[in-house]
Amino acid sequence: MCHAVRDSASGMGTVPVTGSARGERPAAGTEAQAAALLGWLTDPDAPRLCLVTGGPRRGKSALLSWLAAHGARSGARSGARRRRSARELVPLAGQSALGTAWTLANRLGVVARTPGELVHVLATTEARRAVLVLTDLHAAAEPDAIAELLAELVGLGRIRLAVEVRTGVPAHALLAAHRATVVDVTEPDGTEPDGTEPDRAAVGPTEARTEARTAARTEGGARAAVELTDPVAVCEADPLLVTAGYSSGSGDDHGGLRSAWLRAGQSLCRDQDPADRALVLLGALGDGADPRLRPALRELAIGAPWSVRWTRVPGDLTPPWPGPVTALGTLGDRLLVAGPTDAVQLLDAADAAPADEPFTSPARRIKALAPAPDGTVLLLDERGRLHTVRGPQPRPPYLERLTAAVAATLTRHPGTALAAISGSVVVGDRLGSVHAFGLTGIHQAALHSGRVTAVTAVEAPPTPFLCSGGLDGTVRLWTPGQDPHPEPLAERPCPVLALHATATPEGPSLAIAWADGLVELHHLDTKERLSFRPGPPVRAVALTPDGGVVVGMDEVLLRLDEARRRTT
Repeated sequence: MCHAVRDSASGMGTVPVTGSARGERPAAGTEAQAAALLGWLTDPDAPRLCLVTGGPRRGKSALLSWLAAHGARSGARSGARRRRSARELVPLAGQSALGTAWTLANRLGVVARTPGELVHVLATTEARRAVLVLTDLHAAAEPDAIAELLAELVGLGRIRLAVEVRTGVPAHALLAAHRATVVDVTEPDGTEPDGTEPDRAAVGPTEARTEARTAARTEGGARAAVELTDPVAVCEADPLLVTAGYSSGSGDDHGGLRSAWLRAGQSLCRDQDPADRALVLLGALGDGADPRLRPALRELAIGAPWSVRWTRVPGDLTPPWPGPVTALGTLGDRLLVAGPTDAVQLLDAADAAPADEPFTSPARRIKALAPAPDGTVLLLDERGRLHTVRGPQPRPPYLERLTAAVAATLTRHPGTALAAISGSVVVGDRLGSVHAFGLTGIHQAALHSGRVTAVTAVEAPPTPFLCSGGLDGTVRLWTPGQDPHPEPLAERPCPVLALHATATPEGPSLAIAWADGLVELHHLDTKERLSFRPGPPVRAVALTPDGGVVVGMDEVLLRLDEARRRTT
């Protein structure tokens, strides 16, 4: 047995391995390789890539499953688990490159529609550090394309990858051309051949469910195992097999299911019930889809916490898709929809039909919009400057002076977020402070660590209040003139992207869009919370006065209603 690790591309010689793993024991016969893997993990100068190689039935998958779980229980007792990078076990058997990109994006807390977009997002954002433990690359549906993706991720230098791949296959040659630590497993371990499930006590429930599906994933197995034109079948099947089937390039849109799946796939590949998967598909389905699909998906989605009121995607005609969304707002029962052009569209919140003629914005690309109670619409452009579109009624002179004063301030100190209520304009800044400009002066509070990404204001009795979100992943509640609430209203390990709050039949409610694609609805009085992941990157959210949640994305605009309201 080879008890050695080598650097595959640096010209280094063989390095002896000593020591043994602490904590849970690896399978018999792989102790030296286990120690080598732990040495690679803890060596700051080691390559970001580790290849676990060898022939078939050598115990490579079991070894990497052990690595992913090692230290979880002991780390929880000692506190070390909180300090080490997360280790994510990702079986690759039967996976396409697209399914792999979506799986990795979900594990890393980012949103990416394609493998290339995943690389770009990870290169340009502060994604959490992690160790990706990837098994059975040689058994993937698209091993070479996945190997190319993994090589690009290694080049970023921020993520460690431990990849199982058999020697002698093209994917191995593609990865071995890069600087890598190589751990050879050259003899059977006598206990657990490749492809069998690891010890269930060593992995979490999600990994166990994922591993249980791996044996069913074979090249071409998606088409054989799943009827890709049956909406119920695709919602109940292994989503990574469905993705591989739809990624095969056959050109058949399967009545519109394929387009919807590929549009919302990152959400669909998450571990969830068929009802929730049906709901996500409904939110991505175009109006040209087979008319039998929606009734079937609605029936399957009855158990989901939401219902889809309407959705608009590219190619829709009745009513038409409004285009990519960069900002949303509400003005009575109408939606204000801003995109990358200078047009702001007004849509009926009940069905997304055009409600009035679009108006032309004096701003460049609109970053945020804030309708004032008098019908005036305030706009924040991408440079942080304030612009005004007057409503049908004349504005009182004091509001004109207030708006002009705020606009002048933002020419010197650009804003990063915008909201408005009667007599106040609210602006966030890049240093984490929120400023409420009013008729009697200015109130301000340092609410965030880093840039304020969103603010919203609610005229809820007895006292109006503000909510702000930041790059620090917190949402905070503040009433101008009072001390901010000491605890965040919400907090997650990713930035807040957009907020919108309003008074609804349930009381004051808040919609939050997070940078990892999650949308949440918070009922502030009852503390109830609902969540939804549409799949693509979310750009904006808005709450309608009757409690609907509108989600804006590059290729989708949809409205959700709480399922309990279907019977009221």
